Amino acid sequence: MSRPARERRRVVSVEPVGPYVLVRVERGSLDPGAPGQFFMVEAPGRVLPRPMSLCLAPPGELAFLLDPIGPGTRALAAAEPGDRLHIFGPLGNGFRLDVARPLLVGGGIGVAPLPYLSDVLGQPPAVLGFRTAEHAEAAVLVPNAEVVLDPVLVTDVMPTDRDVLACGPEPMLSAIRALAPSAQLAWEAPMACGYGACYGCVVEIDGELKRLCVEGPVLEQEEELSFSS
Repeated sequence: MSRPARERRRVVSVEPVGPYVLVRVERGSLDPGAPGQFFMVEAPGRVLPRPMSLCLAPPGELAFLLDPIGPGTRALAAAEPGDRLHIFGPLGNGFRLDVARPLLVGGGIGVAPLPYLSDVLGQPPAVLGFRTAEHAEAAVLVPNAEVVLDPVLVTDVMPTDRDVLACGPEPMLSAIRALAPSAQLAWEAPMACGYGACYGCVVEIDGELKRLCVEGPVLEQEEELSFSS
């Protein structure tokens, strides 16, 4: 597993993708890690970083897809080329890649880690669900994707005879869990540190509390999962 590092990296570009924003930064000596791992990314002038799945890893760059809905993500979306962001990672556990017939499934901003995952796995088929056609513009980042819009669900069209690797909101992952017993699910949770110190991303697994940042974000479907209160 790649050793995490902390660096200040220069912003290369900030690109709108529907209502989302793709922030590209110089890679420097940062390792992109495995698909599904994440980085803690801090905007200039912000106190707390935000966890971001790596979206793309072209030569010399790291790219993060974000939904600017809170002060941290809005600050990152407002970055300009030449700004420097504090980046720490890669962190957590990514997807297991030794799958025979992969199918990528994403919902909303949960599509973020799938472009990098698709590239590593050779562009397998994907099913992506979005609230609106504007949000669905992000599907351009994932080759070979079938797109559905609300009220159609990804589970309405998802084949069940493939190895599912999914990321999205909890209700979507719960529905996938019921259909695909061996699915790998990347769970979303608020994080303040990214390395297990703050316990802000705890989930309950078989009655035992686990820190999603160090034991996830990707968890095997066979583990019975329910979010702690």
